[in-house]
Amino acid sequence: MTASQASIDQDHVTLLMDKVESSADAMAKAVKRTLLSPRFYTTDYAAMDRLNVEPVRAEWDAMMKEYEGDNNHDHFQRDAEFAEEVRTLMPQLSPEMRQEFLDFLISSLTSEFSGCVLYNEIRKNVSNPDIKQLMTYLTRDESRHAGFINQSLRDFDLGIDLGNLKRTKKVTFFKPKYIYYATYLSEKIGYARYISIFRQLEKHPEKRFHPIFRWFERWCNDEFRHGESFALIMRANPQLLRGANKLWIRFFLLAVYATMYVRDHTRPMLHEAMGLESSEYDYEVFRITTAITRQVFPLALDTDNPKFRRGLERLFAISQAMEKAKARGGVIGKLQQGVCAVKAAATFARLYFMPVIEQDLSPQVRMEPAW
Repeated sequence: MTASQASIDQDHVTLLMDKVESSADAMAKAVKRTLLSPRFYTTDYAAMDRLNVEPVRAEWDAMMKEYEGDNNHDHFQRDAEFAEEVRTLMPQLSPEMRQEFLDFLISSLTSEFSGCVLYNEIRKNVSNPDIKQLMTYLTRDESRHAGFINQSLRDFDLGIDLGNLKRTKKVTFFKPKYIYYATYLSEKIGYARYISIFRQLEKHPEKRFHPIFRWFERWCNDEFRHGESFALIMRANPQLLRGANKLWIRFFLLAVYATMYVRDHTRPMLHEAMGLESSEYDYEVFRITTAITRQVFPLALDTDNPKFRRGLERLFAISQAMEKAKARGGVIGKLQQGVCAVKAAATFARLYFMPVIEQDLSPQVRMEPAW
């Protein structure tokens, strides 16, 4: 199935998305652990405590001053116009579109709150003043983001108890270097996603079906700055970017891109409502992210390669088949799930071993959010 066909096939909407009709349903979706859902992480705090940022001290101190200035301290406040737009626009959503939007909100909240929890735990468990200060600022920002999204869920009477989410969602251990690679990518791709949506709706305000999108420009600048923090950490510790670690960078680039592609294609109506096509939107996000990662990653994926694109389409098709197998259940369903898992692993491996684009790192680490 091609991406364009997927956009008009509504079977996957019910197959890949658990229907959300109550706050308990919303909590269950946030807690649920799947290959596509955001996860909560813990790490080696002692190793993080030993981090040294002296090689990038001037840029680090300048960034800390930016965090201290807190230019978004008053941004995440809803106004009367927000409430009026919610009141008038939400009843216009079809049931299917409502479910896709709720999936977007819950996934986004879980991702933001995942960062909040991780950063706060690092803050509490390190004494390194540079890392503790950074994690304090990151926790502050992610807490605001998660809380702001949760307000929009409450408009549907679907607010999530974040304290309960922290207590009940399973935690995954990641080595510090995995945290740096994955979090850097998560923050930068988050910027690329939000700014792409904001620019589209800036041109076509009639397609803005919810007021939360008006907040995305300044919001995504937080994400961009968060990514800058991890870029500085990695450039200050260049062993993270050499040798066998380049294989890990390659893995996380592919894992993040593939997860985004598959997840976005499970909610095509969301993009169509904004005048976007899921595949075109994803490849624009990949283009922006690749341009940004020149500040720190010595390689990039060739996302314009037709074989790469066919591989992502195949991963999405396998994901659909997997969900159908789960819904079928029984022995046959289990066997089909096994076949799908093997096919997905083989497809991911083929994508992983495709030629990559080598790139020289920029002399200056910091970048401006210029998109």
